[in-house]
Amino acid sequence: MAKVTSKLQLTLPKAIADQYKIRPGDDLDWLPAGDAIRVVKRDAAETTEPAMIEERLHLFDQATARQRTREAGSRKRRPAASSQNRGWTREELYRRGLSR
Repeated sequence: MAKVTSKLQLTLPKAIADQYKIRPGDDLDWLPAGDAIRVVKRDAAETTEPAMIEERLHLFDQATARQRTREAGSRKRRPAASSQNRGWTREELYRRGLSR
């Protein structure tokens, strides 16, 4: 567990530094990831950035396709609204509400 100092500095645990080959003087990027923060070595960030963008675009395209499917399905299920089929008008409802 690491603590943030009053100068907003953070000490990287040795086990993590060894595992990811982080050495003194390495540049690290801090990337927002929802409610978390990703820490990525600068050289690694430059090589993985295009793949990350492609993956995000692919996920966005999938979500857009799902939304279009939902919208197309909802249009088919709803009957066309017609004021003559309701048996009442908006003005009648207003008058009923005022009489109470």
